[in-house]
Amino acid sequence: MKSCEIAVVGAGLAGLYAAWALNAAGIDFLVVEARNRLGGRIFSADASGQPSDDGFDLGPSWYWPAMQPAMASLISDFGLQSFAQNSEGDVVFERMSREGPQRYSPQMPDQGSMRLSGGTAAAVRAVSRELSAERILLGSKVTAMSLGGSSVRLTVQGDGGETTTIEARHVIAALPPRLLEASVTFDPPQDDGTAKRWRNTATWMAPHAKFFAIYDRPFWRTNGLSGTAQSMVGPLVEIHDATTASGKAAIFGFIGVPAEQRTTVGEDVLKAACVSQLVRLFGPAAGDPVATLLKDWAADPLTATVADLVGGGHPAVLDDAWVTGPWNGRLSLAGSETSPTEPGYLSGAVTAAQRAVSPYLSK
Repeated sequence: MKSCEIAVVGAGLAGLYAAWALNAAGIDFLVVEARNRLGGRIFSADASGQPSDDGFDLGPSWYWPAMQPAMASLISDFGLQSFAQNSEGDVVFERMSREGPQRYSPQMPDQGSMRLSGGTAAAVRAVSRELSAERILLGSKVTAMSLGGSSVRLTVQGDGGETTTIEARHVIAALPPRLLEASVTFDPPQDDGTAKRWRNTATWMAPHAKFFAIYDRPFWRTNGLSGTAQSMVGPLVEIHDATTASGKAAIFGFIGVPAEQRTTVGEDVLKAACVSQLVRLFGPAAGDPVATLLKDWAADPLTATVADLVGGGHPAVLDDAWVTGPWNGRLSLAGSETSPTEPGYLSGAVTAAQRAVSPYLSK
């Protein structure tokens, strides 16, 4: 059995930031992560789909410093480099299949969308750099929590099916509330109202899928296009330039096909349809990518539940308590969806983590 003062469940940006703050304050902690990598929904991958220090963002890509001071402060504090999302050039709009795509010169500039050099995972690497590897348990899925005396006992299942136990005085659950409710058994159970609120909180990114076409050069820029497109035909409905700060050329889009239909169609067919659409929008050069990537978050059991197979927007900001009853004071929620500002966004993850750790830092 392992023991600690605070167990942090989840090693996405929220969990890692919480662990970083606890570590800086000299508070004993363990991070317990079901995946075999850090980052959660932050996943920057190379052309083969493997984690990379200079990758394409299969999860969140952008932040807006003017509107999201928490994320802007993190980037400044950790000395990270950022660059503006490319918006120079015309936008393509595809209204219906019987009409050809139309080019438009945007009347308003981009609203300050920024990306991180090295991919969004650069933030994960920076925050986790000061954390001892011995304090992070990867491939360790929390399946149950029980209250007992002055501690919380966590049942943890390893990759090989083996079960271990962690005893902590407090727990910070840094994962989406809906996923927490669906994957962890509580003893005593959460109050009905609390469990219902967790279930009804949409998990950002969970219903979505992103497709990337990677090229040897950003040919669309040469042709006076920004790489931005909107389509009512599909399968991609929103498309952007995904070229990295180092110059690796790519276009990405959000797939508009519902999650259940994506499963039926299959990845190869869906990828081929996406490439064909890019040819319609950007010309013949789009038909020869050096690689393609597809990340379907709805098919990721460590992100999505059955409830996420239907679309969902950003979670709403509510003042109700996330934890009630006997678990109040022993369990805190720090997933981005629980943030009082920018829930679901990267900035929301930072704010939620700050709020979750603040009671322990003030003691």
